[in-house]
Amino acid sequence: MMRSILSVFFFLLFIQLIWITPTVGFAQQNNRPNIILIYADDLGYGDLSCYGATKIHTPHIDALAKAGIRFTNAHSSSATCTPSRYALMTGRFPWRQQGTGVLPGDAAMIIPAKDINLASLLQRAGYKTGMVGKWHLGLGDSVRKNWNAQILPGPNERGFDYSFIFPATADRVPTVFIENGNIVGADPSDPIMVDYQKKIGNEPTGKENPELLKMRNSPGHGHDNTIVNGIGRIGFMTGGKTARWTDEEMPLTFLEKAKRFIEDNSQKPFFLFYALTEPHVPRMPSTVFKGKSGLGFRGDAILQIDWTVGQIMKQLKTSGLDKNTMIIITSDNGPVLDDGYEDGAVTQLKGHTPWGPLRGGKYSAFEAGTRVPMILRWPGKIAAGKVSDAMVSQVDMLASMASLVGIPLTKEDSKNSENQLKAWLGQVPKGKEWMIKQGSRTLSITKGSWKYIEPSNGPAIASLPTQNWAMTSAHSCTTSRTILAKERTSLISFLHWSMSYRNC
Repeated sequence: MMRSILSVFFFLLFIQLIWITPTVGFAQQNNRPNIILIYADDLGYGDLSCYGATKIHTPHIDALAKAGIRFTNAHSSSATCTPSRYALMTGRFPWRQQGTGVLPGDAAMIIPAKDINLASLLQRAGYKTGMVGKWHLGLGDSVRKNWNAQILPGPNERGFDYSFIFPATADRVPTVFIENGNIVGADPSDPIMVDYQKKIGNEPTGKENPELLKMRNSPGHGHDNTIVNGIGRIGFMTGGKTARWTDEEMPLTFLEKAKRFIEDNSQKPFFLFYALTEPHVPRMPSTVFKGKSGLGFRGDAILQIDWTVGQIMKQLKTSGLDKNTMIIITSDNGPVLDDGYEDGAVTQLKGHTPWGPLRGGKYSAFEAGTRVPMILRWPGKIAAGKVSDAMVSQVDMLASMASLVGIPLTKEDSKNSENQLKAWLGQVPKGKEWMIKQGSRTLSITKGSWKYIEPSNGPAIASLPTQNWAMTSAHSCTTSRTILAKERTSLISFLHWSMSYRNC
């Protein structure tokens, strides 16, 4: 009798332990990491307190840096958004592919269906793949598309099992959410139309109705077309009144979708590409963050990013996934202040230096155009508190993740992507020996501490010597030292020869 009672007691105790013990995800059980890539938009090298910012504080991101590895010489492929995203997803140089410049909101898909990409690679490795946030890689097969039907191809046709996105940027129409190819909240009786060539419908525009704006646009950037949520956009849109998001609500919706994806896939390995919209224009942070930084809406948007990272970490801990989830935080390019709106980014800077000690910024071939924050955290696999000077590039994401999950790539698959996993995990001190990068109008190449910028006929950003070849010290950026070609003839010859690789 006593034996029966004890058996029942231990059985009930076992059931209770199962009930109260947090669920441990499939990836954690099998030592294969979940992967979350948090991709900020226009976040500068000097925008985070763990990178030296003193006028703004980012405690949640700082905590990740303390728990993992922080890179001081990490780069996007390009100084603008679409080409950087193309390189990250495909592992290919964007300047080799026509049509990879900054895309309008009605652009066609630019990721080839025949080639492997980051999402399809991880899907092949057994990961559930999710895309949440800014897409900006085109949708559909052509510019002219029916916005009132399912829009294909989209992220789901390029390797993502789930997607919740907006098409391009927050300052470009259409200002709608698209979930798995379908516009959220669409009303068939109010069809959506989009045009980037001419005005359509009777919607007010920033140019014709400036009195309706809650944020005025800066001249010369094109933000004076259709007004949505009191803000002039690039491009013209009509219809879809119930589908349009508001700027203050939009990032919170993306956050909820990202958290739901994590929760729904806690029992299987997953990859989440969480593409933030901040601090890209228009900077209209959620109301709770407005005025919080004292640095204008751009500073407020950075605080919103940091809070968002904290919310993702909280979700991981709640789901029992924080111990075996690799988190990567980086940005698509460097910072910009006035990018089309009068939002206080310039007038309320108050000594903050978004570019840190570097020269240039978004659009620029100089160092701050592509050198961006990059932090990796993976407990037990990446040493805590590590700082790496290894030169790394986002174009190597494809080959490095392939190595991580054990999927072999052909030479054609990884034509421009190198396996730099050991550098990314902090296992070796050096990364790439040299690197080609793209400004908005010219290319540059870096080897060691020297950088060669190819001459171009674009508008002047900074003064350089009149010689055909000019090199600048990439690491002594505070002095912006420039040398003549004759001072480093052997190095110049190598860098100039290496530029031929740009089209290979």
